[in-house]
Amino acid sequence: MRLNVPGILNLSFIAMAGLFTFTSCAESNTHTKNMAENNVTTKTTDTASFGTGCFWCTEAIFERLNGVIKVVSGYSGGNIPDPTYEEVSTGTTGHAECCQVVYDPSVISYDELLEVFWKTHDPTTLNRQGNDVGTQYRSVIFYHSPEQKEKAEHYKIALNDSGAFNKPIVTAIEPYKNFYPAEAYHQEYFEYNPGQMYCRLVIAPKVEKFEKVFKNKLKSAAKNSEMANNGE
Repeated sequence: MRLNVPGILNLSFIAMAGLFTFTSCAESNTHTKNMAENNVTTKTTDTASFGTGCFWCTEAIFERLNGVIKVVSGYSGGNIPDPTYEEVSTGTTGHAECCQVVYDPSVISYDELLEVFWKTHDPTTLNRQGNDVGTQYRSVIFYHSPEQKEKAEHYKIALNDSGAFNKPIVTAIEPYKNFYPAEAYHQEYFEYNPGQMYCRLVIAPKVEKFEKVFKNKLKSAAKNSEMANNGE
């Protein structure tokens, strides 16, 4: 299948995660963990799994996209079942902090999600995003189908060939094999903890930049458009 590269090479938004990295996301208390939710795709939805460093940032960005139904922060790709945040934070379990994104492909495509993925973190830093260091913070795409794998690999090659980044992309493209939702207090962390230092200094500026670049893809934009069409 021949793939196009719809605007994804116009990276005016490269490496936002490299900015505002004054603190680390590894500043939390332990809470009760949710049960794993591995099968969330239905006939009318699809699932994507991305790791862009701290999952608080990943979640805060993807949940704002129109067509995204649900975003769950958790751990993927590791070697032990049902890991805790403390275990993953050691960097020895093989898991990456990531988000499972359930979306409506009739509203937003996997290609568009990949564009957001590439433009909202630095895919050239190995096992690191800002001050968050370790294999658990690796840039990674966990593909759920051969088509997702093909698209992820295609864009990675195209971006490297284009010279869009000044260093080679080190994003791992791995088959999806497991997902364990993170502890309850990690879910919608930015929404419920806007005053926390990491949220103020790292996530808030990143979200602000994201909303400016992707303003036409936001849920708020879709809502405003609907209200205008209804004459409200």
